[in-house]
Amino acid sequence: MKFTLEHTTAVSIRSVAGGTFLIGDASWTGAIALTIDGVLADWKSVPVAELSTAALAPLLRDEPELIIVGTGSRQVLPDRDLMFAMARAGIGLELMDTAAAARTFNVLANEGRSVAAVLYPTDS
Repeated sequence: MKFTLEHTTAVSIRSVAGGTFLIGDASWTGAIALTIDGVLADWKSVPVAELSTAALAPLLRDEPELIIVGTGSRQVLPDRDLMFAMARAGIGLELMDTAAAARTFNVLANEGRSVAAVLYPTDS
């Protein structure tokens, strides 16, 4: 029998419903940014198409290995310059619908990975 160490974090996305996210015991409305340490209060929401390294700066402070962007109910791509900038910085950037992004964030955070996320409401 093989045992694996399960990492626990203070942050767990418990539900995604329309424009509301339940993270831990707190409810958040609208687009949010978070790391394994919690929701970032200083993140200013911009549309997915306008995401830039400047917009992601609060997430980049923690030097994540991966940033997951949940783009709403369907996948939307940001400007390709952002993709190139993240690749040059050695940071993965994955885009998917918000429900998938929330599940992926939880799995990676539970594995102890250095992950961050931007989640847009699914009703937009």
